[in-house]
Amino acid sequence: MFPLEVLATYTLACLLLVISPGPDNMLAIGRGLSQGRLAATVSGLSSGMGILFHVLAATFGLTLLIQTSELAFYVVKIIGAGYLIWLGVKVLRSRNLFSLEPAKKQSLKTIFSTGFLSAALNPKPGMFVLAFVPQFVNPNLGSVTWQMIGYGVWFAVLTA
Repeated sequence: MFPLEVLATYTLACLLLVISPGPDNMLAIGRGLSQGRLAATVSGLSSGMGILFHVLAATFGLTLLIQTSELAFYVVKIIGAGYLIWLGVKVLRSRNLFSLEPAKKQSLKTIFSTGFLSAALNPKPGMFVLAFVPQFVNPNLGSVTWQMIGYGVWFAVLTA
């Protein structure tokens, strides 16, 4: 179902995207610096789960709805912006934007949920998945749905 040469090209393209700096990378790096390797790993895994959310949404048409409905896209953007503003307000309320003191430890559940929401509420990965993944799908090789899910899961794994 997944020809080796196509999978290799897809993997290389995904890796180039994954290593480019973005909010999920910065979040995982920050967690790693403040809380160690396990926190960075949990943050990375949660970002991968957020990407998987977009993969499933794209596969089953939600992303297409968002692309074709200005209102739906606007709602997703507002929810995502609201979440980012909420995170910013939390930082500003801490009155401690920069400190050499050790950061307060957060639970792995909090780290996971923050990473997942950061990736899942950002509409850009959804648009990217809808535009990128289908380029590698070949209807002659079987179910388009399963190919989308397979390529998407691989992208989420590489992201994590």
